[in-house]
Amino acid sequence: MPVEITWWGHATCTVQDSDVRVLTDPLFARRLAHLRRRRGAVPPPAACRADVALVSHLHADHLHVPSLARLAPGTRLLVPRGAPQAVPGLRRLTHLQVAEVAPGDETVIGDVVVRTVPARHDGRRLPLGPHRSPALGYVVEGEARTYFAGDTGLFDEMAKEVGPVDVALLPVGGWGPYLGEGHLDAGRAAEALARLEPVSAVPVHYGTYWPIGMDAVRPHEFHAPGEEFVRLSAERAPGVAVHLLEHGQRVRPKVAR
Repeated sequence: MPVEITWWGHATCTVQDSDVRVLTDPLFARRLAHLRRRRGAVPPPAACRADVALVSHLHADHLHVPSLARLAPGTRLLVPRGAPQAVPGLRRLTHLQVAEVAPGDETVIGDVVVRTVPARHDGRRLPLGPHRSPALGYVVEGEARTYFAGDTGLFDEMAKEVGPVDVALLPVGGWGPYLGEGHLDAGRAAEALARLEPVSAVPVHYGTYWPIGMDAVRPHEFHAPGEEFVRLSAERAPGVAVHLLEHGQRVRPKVAR
């Protein structure tokens, strides 16, 4: 079966390839601290089903322990090296097969290889503290090569480190009115697309969560990044097919193979 991508909201996607279900940065909460889900229903129980779940970095909207706890017993979970030390809640998830990974590592699940690649993002759980883990991206290699960027800024070696890919799942926004260093907005994501040159792309990490009480603060930063990414990608990477998904929608993107 061709690769199939489902976007559940924020950075949470299911990548189905070669009969393997890969879940990215599971976040199934209606509310997370000061954030509430403003668009898209909370993913259904079927979204929790995966052969392997990937965590890109330690921030709570990407490593959400209550969401990980909903995964079925025996699910494999790849986390940045050092994550269990930094996030004690991970050590309580004894029903999962947790493995710590770093850039360059490869993990085999059925007929799929998950390759861990670098990202440029603050990998700490908290702004202060001794525990650090690298922020990561992943390339899922089966019938297609699908790049999940996690959270990252642009970096000079991006195309070299990621390698040739068929599909790119790229963050194009955030959860607040301003994006700090180490993030892609719609313009920088379009530039990443031009560097990576995949066949297809899906914008993620926008239009799902927003701070409570800030609905009127720069609302275009919530609503606009997906469409802006489509527009800018047509200018900077016109050969890439960009799929703008609604929450819960799936697509079978074109691939090179």
